[in-house]
Amino acid sequence: MGETTATPLEGRQQAAPSPVASVPDEVDERVEQGFLRRLRAPRRPRLWFEILLVAVSYWTYSLIRNAVPEQKAQALRNADWIWKVEHNVGLAVEESVNHAVNSVTWLIVGMNYYYATLHFIITLGVLVWLFRSHPGRYAATRMVLFATTGVALVGYYLYPLAPPRLMNGGDFIDTVVVHQTWGSMASGDLKNMSNQYAAMPSMHIGWSVWCGLTIFALASVPWVRVLGLLYPAATLVVIVATANHFWLDAVGGMVCLAFGFAVAWVWYGALPYALPRPVLPARA
Repeated sequence: MGETTATPLEGRQQAAPSPVASVPDEVDERVEQGFLRRLRAPRRPRLWFEILLVAVSYWTYSLIRNAVPEQKAQALRNADWIWKVEHNVGLAVEESVNHAVNSVTWLIVGMNYYYATLHFIITLGVLVWLFRSHPGRYAATRMVLFATTGVALVGYYLYPLAPPRLMNGGDFIDTVVVHQTWGSMASGDLKNMSNQYAAMPSMHIGWSVWCGLTIFALASVPWVRVLGLLYPAATLVVIVATANHFWLDAVGGMVCLAFGFAVAWVWYGALPYALPRPVLPARA
């Protein structure tokens, strides 16, 4: 008969893997994933906190924006460069639009008030609507807006830019001054309260496109969705007609908005509009 070799008990015990050796690491990993999941999970927004957050955030934004050095000489050089680039590509339309709209008094006065007010009213209105009707999407959509505005501040610091109405040797009309209407804080009697050379990027466009996309994605009434898309288009006409921005400033605003959506997507793992409408209960 063949000779059999027995493995010593000690050897078998050493060779066998310990089934509990990796358990602590797995538990730690599950705990960490659970914590991140809970941290990222949308929560029901609290009214007092949101009012305080929006007020403090806008105050901080205004403070930082206006504290950025105006750098007038550089801002004027950058404006000349932007104007030259637009001429080279055959899309230097701002001056023509500015003069054409300025010839219709009621229209340009209406645009002055549009520029001064609607980006506050409609943006806050959309936030309130999200708060009431889409609580599960509110925090993520708000994050897009805040990240967009935050990165815009970097643009104001790194790239000071004069608006067309302040260009040297330009033939642009400062419509607020000419028509003596109360308008943007960058014109008329209020100009000393705001940085005159923070035109790039345009947050009128960044905020209006945010509003338009949010309304289009989430509204259930078709004509309201159409109005959502028309709002940023009308805002583009207004910022050009009033000589407060080049159209390239609008491109800068949309780049900032794309950054804001990227931040929200990284944090929540989905675009804000794809999240559940109600706030779902957190899972253990």
